[in-house]
Amino acid sequence: MKRLVIGLLAHVDSGKTTLAEGLLYRAGVLRKPGRVDHKDAFLDTDTQERARGITIFSKQAVLTLPAAPTAEETTLTLLDTPGHVDFSAEAERALQVLDYAVLVVSGSEGVQAHTETLWKLLARYRVPTFLFVNKMDLPGADAALRLRELQGRFGDGCVDFSRTPDPEALAVCSEPLMNEILLSGTPDPETLRTAIARRQVFPVFFGAALRFDGLDALLHALQTLTRQPRPFDEFAARVFKISEDGAARLTWVKVTGGVLHVKDTLPGGEKADTLRLYSGSKFRLVPEALPGTVVAVTGPALTHPGQGLGAETDAAAPLLEPVLNYRVDCPAADPHTLLRALRTLEQEDPQLHVAWRDDLAEVHVRLMGEVQLEILQNLLQQRFGLAVTFGEGGILYKETLTAAVEGIGHYEPLRHYAEVHLLLEPAPRGSGVQLAADCPPDTLAENWQRLILTHLAERTHPGTLLGAPLTDVKITLAAGRAHLKHTEGGDFRQATYRAVRQGLRTAAAQNAVQLLEPWYEFTLELPADALGRAMADIQRMCGSFAAPETLGDTVRLTGRLPVAAARGYAREVAAYTHGCGRWAVLPAGYDACHNAAEVLAAAGYDPDADTENPADSVFCAHGAGYLVKWDEVPAKAHVDSGLSRRLDAPAAPDPEATAAEARRRADVYRGTLEQDKELLAIFERTYGKIKRRGQPGDAQKAARTAMHTAPGVSVPVKAPPAGPDYLLVDGYNVIFAWDELRKLADGSLDAARRRLMDILCNYAGYKKCIPILVFDAYRVSGGAREVEKHHNLYVVYTREAETADMYIERATHELAKEHRTRVVSSDGAEQIIVMGHGALRVSARAFAEEVAAVEKEIRTFLEG
Repeated sequence: MKRLVIGLLAHVDSGKTTLAEGLLYRAGVLRKPGRVDHKDAFLDTDTQERARGITIFSKQAVLTLPAAPTAEETTLTLLDTPGHVDFSAEAERALQVLDYAVLVVSGSEGVQAHTETLWKLLARYRVPTFLFVNKMDLPGADAALRLRELQGRFGDGCVDFSRTPDPEALAVCSEPLMNEILLSGTPDPETLRTAIARRQVFPVFFGAALRFDGLDALLHALQTLTRQPRPFDEFAARVFKISEDGAARLTWVKVTGGVLHVKDTLPGGEKADTLRLYSGSKFRLVPEALPGTVVAVTGPALTHPGQGLGAETDAAAPLLEPVLNYRVDCPAADPHTLLRALRTLEQEDPQLHVAWRDDLAEVHVRLMGEVQLEILQNLLQQRFGLAVTFGEGGILYKETLTAAVEGIGHYEPLRHYAEVHLLLEPAPRGSGVQLAADCPPDTLAENWQRLILTHLAERTHPGTLLGAPLTDVKITLAAGRAHLKHTEGGDFRQATYRAVRQGLRTAAAQNAVQLLEPWYEFTLELPADALGRAMADIQRMCGSFAAPETLGDTVRLTGRLPVAAARGYAREVAAYTHGCGRWAVLPAGYDACHNAAEVLAAAGYDPDADTENPADSVFCAHGAGYLVKWDEVPAKAHVDSGLSRRLDAPAAPDPEATAAEARRRADVYRGTLEQDKELLAIFERTYGKIKRRGQPGDAQKAARTAMHTAPGVSVPVKAPPAGPDYLLVDGYNVIFAWDELRKLADGSLDAARRRLMDILCNYAGYKKCIPILVFDAYRVSGGAREVEKHHNLYVVYTREAETADMYIERATHELAKEHRTRVVSSDGAEQIIVMGHGALRVSARAFAEEVAAVEKEIRTFLEG
């Protein structure tokens, strides 16, 4: 028998729970499927879930598919995960134990903001994925359009399996599939299963879960196109969830190797008292759990989500983290009672990060959003009888470095001794705190080095601007010293903490500490007449956005903006769009704070007053310890690490900075062939020689050939292109790159388009070239390519599923064969492609300067 754990994931309101009900009904588990709107769904067991109509906690159901001529008997454990973004951490925890996943996409809405986040999480955890496009019975659901969208967003591996899959579509997914299809026309089933398991093929099914359309095909695929991962030879299991049923603490584990029996002693010494196999809200006791089985274990009290048992390793740190901090108030209970209840909930959801603030005498928690806040409030009332309120949520800031510094910590009260030298360097954004050691063992024993690294990893280090957690920093142990007689383990803890703090104070004195804040990726869909207001709002909130996408009568705006600026904006969208706008945000990590000075002034943090995190060191003289201020420590340190000389030396050229400078110089290109040669040379060194018809390279080749040709024999050299020059312009790229046009677009995108058309008409008339202006229309359902003539300008609106980039690439490929062709775009990938086709490129900014120069020449000519 094959045993698999299948996860169901989706953006909220895509019909995921309805799909689970339908699958259970078609498999014979349910006599009658429940419905979310009827509040009787089999997997929505919590009262809050049924009241709100959303999934809050991940739950499981078990179904068995009988053996068939082409498939063995299969037991599927379905894990229904939350779809609301506020509970995405719960969904991410479930991904740690999935063998396969079914990602549900709304047929009428398409790929939504949270859908893309789930796709990234599935890729991160390497979960093979099936896609089910639901609600195909609703108006506006177009299977061909949805398939093109999935392939555009998630890759060509998305292949339609609702009917016999197209062999050509499968052939491009993997080389083994291509070879088999070329030989026999059809792939071997085992090869297809391998491609799916390796995330090279993502089978797509279309249907309507409420009507049971497409469910049998999906069940058959989950039975025939999957295989059970090879289990560990010895016992192994992964904890992914902690919960309570009112009488016992439940540790939810997936067994990945060996067998787990009742009364077995788990690694760590705790015993598995009972094993519960849940399906919905009911369970049955089982004597053992085999690989591929998910059970709830009673007995263990010290387990935590993500913990590996036996041969299984611990899970990686979660990708999604809460960004809002709230104060918890409970007047009717003392802080200890409140903390005890919150600590219990924190075991179930570690992302709560419950903390007691001694300086404020307050309890704080971290949350993803307002819906999670309401759920937490109800949980505290129902389970613990605590009526709580929440103070205004604050933003969780972090701090990082912008330059490398040395941190020195010395701890030497009487009969104690330790000194630590650390190199603190900036690290890539999102990398957290990285630890390393570059200290010779003959200067500091390896056992002391391991102890120092342990102390670095055991706590979150506060910064010196706001006391916010330190992140995106690499800390390297460079030097240290211990005393043969007087050093103890606690001495190095003190020296290590002080070294980090001293380095941060040094960096702050050099203005090398940066405040970071959380950012959102947003998606805003609204009526076209409200686009100008939305663009102005995003700019006011210090955000950025890409070119708007037309969706019939509405437009979609995507971009990034600070979390602090976006709070409450959902209500504004509902107000100015009269309920027709849709605002969705997803965490996008941390980046530079947009109003750092204002935040720091409001906080008033004084690092000298933070006595729990001292930067000063303790030295000893005349039999007594004395304090040395942090800025005087380097002069009194006992060890010369050599870091100060290295940091003061001229820095070696940074390859990334050099490349950035090269890109900056290339960006001021003025459209001449001589200035384009530098970038062309870089391109050819990286990607190989470009064969360009009629260009100097052909003439040089012909000249070399002539050197080896008999005297009197002439070798013809192809003449350079003749005829008119062509200018292709990526319209929206230019509009949002030029300040004048972008301001126009804030009020009316059509006005910006017309202004650009007039500018190009004047430019082309003076330069005697043929201009082609290209605008994206690829998201307009059923739209055909349109070409209109505006004076001497050709204006192209691309067809459905065709971007401006795609059109320009094809046009460049043909035009550059016989004509001198230039492309105006600041899209880096497009610039490289057009150079490969033999065209010249010019950035949008450089073209603006070129147009200004032409307009100046026209005015001079008219005035003369």
